[in-house]
Amino acid sequence: MSETTNTPTPTEINFHQKSRELDVAFDDGSRFAFSSEFLRVHSPSAEVRGHAPGEEKLQVGKENVNIESLEPVGNYAIKITFTDGHDSGIFSWELLYDYGKNQEKMWPTYLEKLKEAGHERKIN
Repeated sequence: MSETTNTPTPTEINFHQKSRELDVAFDDGSRFAFSSEFLRVHSPSAEVRGHAPGEEKLQVGKENVNIESLEPVGNYAIKITFTDGHDSGIFSWELLYDYGKNQEKMWPTYLEKLKEAGHERKIN
């Protein structure tokens, strides 16, 4: 574990281009698989989250997005560049771990928000 926080740190990060999944293994034994779409629509960037609570912007039309590149940010995060050009989200280890633990709740919530907004996912 990291000295500064109790957040587990990744021991392995693998991106699978064909399945569009990012696999992250942590030093506490946890392992999570994230779809590119999940990471894109939950990007920690201001473009997605806004600058204050209530300013979040629903991301639509991202079902076929893929990850173009991953870049380390110090010893605490990765920067993900997506095929739609979005590249301003910094995914810290703490955030990825939190997303891994909570994605089973986060994903249905996102799908419900899409439905409420009248958007239909179109997967190629």
